[in-house]
Amino acid sequence: MSAPTMRYHSASIVLHWLMFLLLVAVYACIELREFYPKGSDPREALKHWHFMLGLSVGLLVILRIYFRLRYSRPAITPEPAAWQEKLAKLVHGLLYALMLLMPIGGWLILSGEAKSIPFFGLDLPPLMGPDKDLAHQIEELHETFGQVGYFLIGLHALAALFHHYLLKDNTLKRMWWGKN
Repeated sequence: MSAPTMRYHSASIVLHWLMFLLLVAVYACIELREFYPKGSDPREALKHWHFMLGLSVGLLVILRIYFRLRYSRPAITPEPAAWQEKLAKLVHGLLYALMLLMPIGGWLILSGEAKSIPFFGLDLPPLMGPDKDLAHQIEELHETFGQVGYFLIGLHALAALFHHYLLKDNTLKRMWWGKN
């Protein structure tokens, strides 16, 4: 029997921080586009990058889920209260759902608007036929859940810092680089 691990699998750590950077870029692209006039080249480029990076998140979250299921989760020491464990599971579940469903929502929006779905030189096939009304409804949900994403990401980061600096447990160290 092997000793329990103190950190997540190295691939999980790399994917976690890579996806953090991708999510920063996805949000930055969609927010920064507002500084440019509609139809301008910089605005269109930022939207284009938002689409491609968002789809990248959707692909990488599948790998994250694989590693989460494949490898055991290192224990938090000292063990947190049961309510903290339940809240963490809820927030993680919601974050995974957002990282999976938001790219699909974006793909559906572009499909319904009969626009190309760019992905690093490829044009992906539409997921549905043209339907601007449905695309608009999905876009409203996409924007609302995007706002929820800000809250969840912030809550996730604050919880990690709370555990590290106030509770002084190994929550953050389990997902950090290097040795504990």
